Amino acid sequence: MNASIFSGCIPALMTPCKADRTPDFDALVRKGQELMAAGMSAVIYCGSMGDWPLLTDGQRMEGVARLAAAGLPVVVGTGAINTASATAIAAHAQKVGAKGLMVIPRVLSRGSSPTAQRNHFKAILAAAPDLPAVIYNSPHYGFATRADLFFALRTEHPNLVGFKEFGGPAALTYAAEHITSGNDEVALMVGVDTAVFHGIVNCGATGAITGIGNVLPREVLHLCALSHAAAKGDAEARARARELEQALAVLSYFDEGADLVLYYKYMMVLKGNPEYTLHFNETDALSDSQRGFTEAQLKLFDAWYADWSRQPGAVQKYAA
Repeated sequence: MNASIFSGCIPALMTPCKADRTPDFDALVRKGQELMAAGMSAVIYCGSMGDWPLLTDGQRMEGVARLAAAGLPVVVGTGAINTASATAIAAHAQKVGAKGLMVIPRVLSRGSSPTAQRNHFKAILAAAPDLPAVIYNSPHYGFATRADLFFALRTEHPNLVGFKEFGGPAALTYAAEHITSGNDEVALMVGVDTAVFHGIVNCGATGAITGIGNVLPREVLHLCALSHAAAKGDAEARARARELEQALAVLSYFDEGADLVLYYKYMMVLKGNPEYTLHFNETDALSDSQRGFTEAQLKLFDAWYADWSRQPGAVQKYAA
């Protein structure tokens, strides 16, 4: 099965809220369209960035259906406490024309059991056999998918075409060494914003799934372009990619914490997107200090990028 949907740069969409703290699907679709117009290769809904644990299955399905109906290539997150919900979401994704699945481990109940996870993964993959899928590997879910399980699943489910690694540099290296480098048909996607360079240059990742790319699409696309050029041996692109990744480091680091959605929604507001002001839970909010820190770091990065991108050399050559 073709794994091309898992390439390029893919933002994990957040869910905007209306005044009554219900999902604003019109705003969701508009943002997806904006990000695709900026050069993204697809969009993801609902991963952690989309607040999937705070949405009903019906709300998640509506968001997916609206994105697909708008012609957006959408990859669907299947996070769930129970397998029945995950399989229903997967089957619905295939029915409404989604382009791929992000298969998320079972959480809470028997989450550390390899047997339970194997059966959970199998049920999701079987529910949408026509959709290419990647397993979402993250230590935050309390389970690490290793090579033996991945290939056992792939033998039975050819729609399993790749791995989305959120575990950081060491986990990316493991995935490249033991899972994704032996077959060009198996894709590796970087799943954390702090490891884009390492994943693409050192691990052969075909692309990146991004949180900060919602806020700074041009700059993250630029980083991905530089990293792909560096992966081909371009020395100047390598140096520039490291400069850009370092400058993005604090903003990217938010992707690793429990408050990631709070940070990125706040930055969206700072960038002129008021539909991201509210959260589903009224008490979910950054502190005054967190907001001040975010404002200062975003202002610093914007000033740095404006100056850096005017420098001679390979910067404009590789701008997205």
